[in-house]
Amino acid sequence: MNKSLEVLKKIYKPYRYTILGNAVVLNTTSGDFVVKEKREKDIKELYAYLKSRNFTSFPKLIEDSRSDVNVYEYIEGVSMPKEQKALDLIDVIANLHSKTTFYKTVTVDDFKAIYDNIKNNIVYLVQDYNRLYEEIKKETYMSPSHYSLIRNIYKVFAALDFASRELDDWYTLVKEQSKKRVSLIHNKLNLDHFIKSNDDYLISWDNYRTDTPIMDLITFYQAEYFTIHFDVVFSRYLEKVNLSEDEKKLFFILISIPPKIEFTMDEFKDCKKVRETLDYIFITEELVRPYYAVQEKN
Repeated sequence: MNKSLEVLKKIYKPYRYTILGNAVVLNTTSGDFVVKEKREKDIKELYAYLKSRNFTSFPKLIEDSRSDVNVYEYIEGVSMPKEQKALDLIDVIANLHSKTTFYKTVTVDDFKAIYDNIKNNIVYLVQDYNRLYEEIKKETYMSPSHYSLIRNIYKVFAALDFASRELDDWYTLVKEQSKKRVSLIHNKLNLDHFIKSNDDYLISWDNYRTDTPIMDLITFYQAEYFTIHFDVVFSRYLEKVNLSEDEKKLFFILISIPPKIEFTMDEFKDCKKVRETLDYIFITEELVRPYYAVQEKN
């Protein structure tokens, strides 16, 4: 990228350039541009497909002729509350999913592979948290992080048990199906990758792929669950995209699986990690519970 960046500086003659993560912003007298390293994905091909589906919420690709970098238009976003930004983003994602949806033929083996993969992950986490429990229980003087975990580990096991039971129910729902809804997904969804200006823009498309649309919801939730009220965002999405019962169930299963905790020698970081894991479990439970309460009432 460095070699191409030097060439682009000579072409665009910026009076200032700024490094933003893995991108470089060039401020020039003829406009502002973003230079990003090329990945394996073909962005030009992606944009052509999105335009064919009448979806245009992405920054203009100015130049893609170089082998290692793309040049995009730079978009200055407006400042807005996170909750509002999240709702605008979910509108764009619902639009993306709706306009690129199709139904893919699948077999019972495809669903069984998904089932086995998730079930194996749950079993592994149960075993790992059991190991931690047994090790911590033997300590004469527990560290604050260990004490916090062992006091609340029942919540971890409850979340894993819920995910395991729901996964069995999900497999019962889908194993006789021959089609599965898929769409183009952004696959790197968070508030930093959405810009609100005169229009709405999704940026950072390097990881896009075709998959079940709930994967974007899962990525978005896991990135932003602590900063926004996701129940409002999820309800907004459901107003625009009619998810099936098995799709909603799979979404709840996957977000309910708590992350693995890796303890280190840094007690401050370990306490923070345990607290964040427990917060994730409590917040996710609050999101999921009303849906199942309605089901039980019905």
